[in-house]
Amino acid sequence: MARWIAEWHPDDPAFWESSGKRVARRNLIFSIVAEHLGFTVWTLWSIVATKLGSYEFTTDQLFWLVALPNLIGSVLRVPYTFGPARFGGRNFTVVSALLLLIPAVLLGVAVGNPGTPYWLFLVIAALAGFGGGNFASSMANITYFYPRGRQGVALGLNAAGGNIGVSSVQLVMPLVIGSLGLAAAGWFWVPFVIVAAICAWFFMDNLTSAKADPREQLAVAGKAQTWIMSFLYIGTFGSFIGYSTAFPLLSASLFPGAPFAAVAFAGPLIGSLIRPVGGWLADRLGGAPVTLWNFAAMGGGVLLVWAASTSGNFWLFFLAFQVLFLTSGIGNGSTYRMIPAIFQAKAVAERGEGEEALLYGKRQASAAIGIISAVGALGGFLINRAFGMAFAAAGTPAPAFLAFGVFYVSCFALTWWCYTRKVGVNMVASLAHARV
Repeated sequence: MARWIAEWHPDDPAFWESSGKRVARRNLIFSIVAEHLGFTVWTLWSIVATKLGSYEFTTDQLFWLVALPNLIGSVLRVPYTFGPARFGGRNFTVVSALLLLIPAVLLGVAVGNPGTPYWLFLVIAALAGFGGGNFASSMANITYFYPRGRQGVALGLNAAGGNIGVSSVQLVMPLVIGSLGLAAAGWFWVPFVIVAAICAWFFMDNLTSAKADPREQLAVAGKAQTWIMSFLYIGTFGSFIGYSTAFPLLSASLFPGAPFAAVAFAGPLIGSLIRPVGGWLADRLGGAPVTLWNFAAMGGGVLLVWAASTSGNFWLFFLAFQVLFLTSGIGNGSTYRMIPAIFQAKAVAERGEGEEALLYGKRQASAAIGIISAVGALGGFLINRAFGMAFAAAGTPAPAFLAFGVFYVSCFALTWWCYTRKVGVNMVASLAHARV
């Protein structure tokens, strides 16, 4: 029997302190558990691809195996966004967790057979995209549980708990594979997925107030704010997931024999743990200023990594890459804080300060989060394909680094133009209430 909560008023201080805070915290905890496992399955191929030497695939083919889960995961984020509103956050979390069993089991079976063809590896890697979809449904669901003033930290914690799944994979998988064989990369996660689904069923809730007409939610696709933030999120989250999944294979290609497997987890861990700090800074300083200067730092980080990639020193390369993980994590938190701030501010401006306006703003923000996270996740695909094509065409990642630097410059310019420069209300009316 599905458990639905009919009365939910997180922006009422009395309700929040009496019962809302406790219920929201419980749902956040188990949302993080399920989302964490989604990220682990989604990014398994970042390690598995480095262990397929016996199959004699080219570097470009291996980067396809790493890139494909990012592509499918980004596409799935759109329908996953509407899952909680249509079926309930608790119910959809259970189903989305159980779907992770499919790519995990198939991976375990495929790598146990030395005759598995490349096309089948591509199919299984694509199915790992189920894990990428979980992020959108989880974030859209948690948006409803928290009041406006606490969403930056709550969404940051939820996202960070998921993002750490990348670090978990890159820390645990080399040990598991080394002890139990490559097939264990899939089988290892099966019991954890089952436990996460059971916990979601017993400890999470569905909110009646979160139910919405998908057509109403899809209306945000026609708003300029949705696509501006989508572009910026490619630069932050797309960079985080792209660099996280590319780093092991990129290191193996540039520095053969380097101990990259022992330290690959560090960057994703740093980027994940710093993400709530980005949300916290955005709550206090404003999302746009934090995002603006963070893109400047990311541009500098690319130059450092580019220089280090030609130095012949793996540890210099590793340390330079941590700058990109640190800044992408901060940017994840600040850009994600901007999304609900923008849509709720516009709702209040259009409909007043009433509870109906706040709920409308949350529904708009929830739908926008799905679209923005879907487009942003494409960055993970684009980064890996950029590296693959750069190696295929030039034998070096230099062209890819150049493209990334140009992109961060464009993100800096767009953030300044839309959210930080001084303009009159009449000149840019659609953005006037979105100064965040």
